[in-house]
Amino acid sequence: MSEKITQPAPVESIEKLNKKEFIALARELCASQEIFPFPGIKPESLAKLRAADEEYPGYTTPTDEIVERLKNEGMKVMLGKYPESGNVFILPAGSDDIEKDMIFPKHFQTNGVLNEKLRNLIEH
Repeated sequence: MSEKITQPAPVESIEKLNKKEFIALARELCASQEIFPFPGIKPESLAKLRAADEEYPGYTTPTDEIVERLKNEGMKVMLGKYPESGNVFILPAGSDDIEKDMIFPKHFQTNGVLNEKLRNLIEH
């Protein structure tokens, strides 16, 4: 009996597939225009974002200000100018300024995120 042995997909193709899925998910969440409750920022991410604020003052809206707006307004998913490259951002619901008010999805906590698609986007 000969069994056909399948080779695992190369890591590169897996990463590309995941990136395509990530972008498709982001497109769907962006198109829905849904406002999501703010789940919080991971503590280690918050420390890095605040350090970047200190190193590059005035480059973006201060992290603590964005966090306060996210708490008050909720948040939404936005695509960058070139979403195929993975430019996906989370912004306060009342902002369209991806230059100043964005935080990458990877920085958010997933505890309490009820929307499965948003949770998958953050976990990617």
